[in-house]
Amino acid sequence: MNIKSYLNLYELLENDNSTKEQRRTFGLASTYSKSEPIKQLLEWIEANKHKLKEPTLSQYIDSYLYGITLTLTIVAFILGVFSSIAMLSYSGDAPVNVIYFMAMVIFVPLFTMFLTSLAMISATSMQSVLVHISPTFWMQKVLSYFFKDIKIDIQLDKGLVNWVILKRSQLLALSFSFGLLFTLLFIVATKDLAFAWSTTINIEPKAFYNFLNVIAYPWRDLFPWAVPSLELIEQSHYYRLGEKLSSTMVDSASLLGEWWKFLLFATLFYAIFLRFILLLLSSIGFKKALKNSFLTLKGSNKLLTDMNEVIITTIAKEKESSFHSSSVEYNQLLPKLKSSYDVTLGWSIDREKIMLLSESMNLTSTKTFELGGSNSLDEDILNIEECYGEALIFVKSWEPPTMDFMDSLDMLLEKIQSVTIVPIGTETKAYKVDEKKLNIWARKLLGLNSKKVWLKV
Repeated sequence: MNIKSYLNLYELLENDNSTKEQRRTFGLASTYSKSEPIKQLLEWIEANKHKLKEPTLSQYIDSYLYGITLTLTIVAFILGVFSSIAMLSYSGDAPVNVIYFMAMVIFVPLFTMFLTSLAMISATSMQSVLVHISPTFWMQKVLSYFFKDIKIDIQLDKGLVNWVILKRSQLLALSFSFGLLFTLLFIVATKDLAFAWSTTINIEPKAFYNFLNVIAYPWRDLFPWAVPSLELIEQSHYYRLGEKLSSTMVDSASLLGEWWKFLLFATLFYAIFLRFILLLLSSIGFKKALKNSFLTLKGSNKLLTDMNEVIITTIAKEKESSFHSSSVEYNQLLPKLKSSYDVTLGWSIDREKIMLLSESMNLTSTKTFELGGSNSLDEDILNIEECYGEALIFVKSWEPPTMDFMDSLDMLLEKIQSVTIVPIGTETKAYKVDEKKLNIWARKLLGLNSKKVWLKV
């Protein structure tokens, strides 16, 4: 289940002209029950997607969304790279202030993830303010200006659109964070950086040490070397007074570079790991919204009802009073069928149609087979070998009994106790059979001269 299948369903329903009988026939042949509506819809889409004209709506929109997402992801990564370069820039006159980098990889992600969590709660609302103030929402608006030649004539479910934005927001934030991480590792590996911490707020080194221990709680027991020591914090406290670094900081230059380990793990945990968790949650929310959109899409409920609702009006309820047994000398006529047969067959009628006819007449059987039609003689012989007991066979009343049918009937009579022939009319006439066609079948069966063969009238 994905956005492409949703769009395929939308397009198929827009142009579908199948009858209720055809839908019910598909429902009977479906491998899924009505308790699995999404799977039923997906199976129906797969069976009917050949009706869609190329390029399909799903291909068109998927290409558009892919282009937008890829472009935004690349832009976010580049922004992360340049942001990291700006924060880690070191001229030699002043050390790199770790507070800036900590803010970008710890506090900003936590704040945005908090807002995202609130937005997820109200994502089903059409006017979700937190969704629509997302930078991703406006980046997409700006970027879509360059795709203005693409016109999409479909209004997606608003709740689904909100989840698309939320999921994409997490993907872009993750790309931005990878840009920060990549640049941090590259600069640390290629440059000799001196880190320090500086803030106008009066914070004692001991208090800052305790604060950083709280920040490093997720990894401090496993990787204690990635937590700044009290000595490192004391030595790297920097005051912007004068134009040169203090001699103490110069003497501790090798120690000041150890900050990168803490910044690395802070980026991995807060900016990447937690964001990845939120991406998974947004993916789950998107899946649920997509599932709901499948069921609320115009026409989908009608389709499911037609596939799962028993049809009881396809066969005319009136008794064929126009047919008189005295018109031909054939005495084995049945005005009423039994409720159950051992085998149900159809001559040039596919198995799904046989099941639909059986259901409409409240008939049950153990086995169902198709004879004739596209079947080869060998296939018919194999099917007949499976028959036993009392059989019922549906035939098309407008097609007179052929020699192939009579030959198959002869073989069938050797395997069963009795067979009931049930002529049916066309679907447009509710399968009602007129007297002339019924008489043709009656005369043919009279020539067979078998006590095992009955004709439904």
